[in-house]
Amino acid sequence: MFERSDETLVKQALKGKKSAWISLVKRYESNVYNYTYRMVSNPDDAMDLMQDVFVAVFRNLSTFRGDSPFKGWLFRIAHYRCIEFYRRKRPTQSLDDSPETIDETEHNCPEFTLSAGQQTGEIQQAMSKLSFNQRIVVELKFFQQRTFEDIAYQLGISTNTVKSRLYSALDKLKGFMEAVDV
Repeated sequence: MFERSDETLVKQALKGKKSAWISLVKRYESNVYNYTYRMVSNPDDAMDLMQDVFVAVFRNLSTFRGDSPFKGWLFRIAHYRCIEFYRRKRPTQSLDDSPETIDETEHNCPEFTLSAGQQTGEIQQAMSKLSFNQRIVVELKFFQQRTFEDIAYQLGISTNTVKSRLYSALDKLKGFMEAVDV
């Protein structure tokens, strides 16, 4: 079966076709959840943010002009919702309150599961120490596999600024991870 393009689904959703809207949500819900989870490091907050993103997208669907891909527009909204979350939440959140992450991946080898969970936790802990601007660039580049140009467009900054933030973040991550290995 052929998959309908995002633009087709948007047009159909704007005409009131409920199944088109549901298709868009299903297509991107796991990506948006994973993105918000990596940004806020809390599954409940990530779920709330994901829902907030889709409500905002639904309300503003008529403003989507199609100048850029729907996915870029969607993640730009997700990005702004994460910024709003940090503006509301950050001043009252202590570093001690950051959640412990546990990878519950089932695997045949217990040592592998333990090691993978530790590495995931270490990476998330190191990412949480980055500034929001650096974390977002790392997230978009490595977890979303976006190009420098896409990231620059989404964040409204130059590609050189994206590269600068990325390389600075990678240096910091390297330092954090080396400190963990000691």
